[in-house]
Amino acid sequence: MADQARTQAFAPGSPRVVVAGATGFAGALAAELLWRHPGFELTHIFGRSDVGRTLNDVYPRYRVPMMLGELDVDALGAIEAAVVAYPHAAAAPTVAALRARGARVVDLSADFRLTSLEAYEQWYGIHPQPELRHEAVYGLTELHRDRIANATIVANPGCYPTAAVLALAPLARAGVIGDLVIDAKQGISGAGRSYDDTTHLSMAGENILPYKVAAHRHTPEIEEQLGRLGAALAVQFQAHLVPLDQGELASCYVTPTRAVGAEELRALYADAYTHEPFVEVVDVPPGTRDVLATNICRVFAAADAHTGKIVVLSAIDNLWKGTSSQAIQNLNVMFGHAEDAGLR
Repeated sequence: MADQARTQAFAPGSPRVVVAGATGFAGALAAELLWRHPGFELTHIFGRSDVGRTLNDVYPRYRVPMMLGELDVDALGAIEAAVVAYPHAAAAPTVAALRARGARVVDLSADFRLTSLEAYEQWYGIHPQPELRHEAVYGLTELHRDRIANATIVANPGCYPTAAVLALAPLARAGVIGDLVIDAKQGISGAGRSYDDTTHLSMAGENILPYKVAAHRHTPEIEEQLGRLGAALAVQFQAHLVPLDQGELASCYVTPTRAVGAEELRALYADAYTHEPFVEVVDVPPGTRDVLATNICRVFAAADAHTGKIVVLSAIDNLWKGTSSQAIQNLNVMFGHAEDAGLR
């Protein structure tokens, strides 16, 4: 592994890719995964801070010896692909500039996740590049891989929507979600590299902190994706920070439209995910350690005979399947690689 980290693993003729925003947690991990990927050549990494330093100086655990530069799209050589890891609004102009160079882009921000421009502007403000929205495909690979294969812009999902929508997709398709509450918990890495009073260790340690109460921006993303699967409803979503570095658990409480027994529930999830390489349907409730530093989503579903409700638990690593490794999964699909290339 150490030798692989010192020297890129790509084969001659591999698509050339850059990472913009490589100094944030998500961009740094994406760069590391691409550095050791056998099917991509990582040619440049860019940051809005730490320019002139190597990535393995900023993040020693990743051992990527490339120098961080300041992004100048006009000065780039030929590239085929890019991962953009900037915040919303800052990402879209960079995506536009890279698309003008012919690169296919996986965007980790929220700028292209919502089909509805009205919903985007309600939750995020004025869209900086609305003319590009028609190119974007929502990048939850398990649901949209056929469209992702030919996409020029892939909107990588948010971490909470990844866990929640994978948990609930079989029920949405079956038309049995009548009402829904999602209680989700995430490690402090989900808040990014810039800390505030909430995410400072003195506040986050030995504590559970609800945040964005009744106002979390992932709510419309979850609603839109479930609506596309047949469950058009308002979702009660609540996020919490817990004293973990990384990891995420979504606890979903479904009031069904009709009675759903354990056998039907088991069949719905088996039909949906038996052949999915990165979704594991399990018989015991998952924990975040089960999926740490993997592209795996573990899902557990139970019918509560006492209340008539359905409980679905979904565990992911918020930096991996919730962000960066899912971006690589999408790049694999876009460029015809095995979907698990560089992720096992």
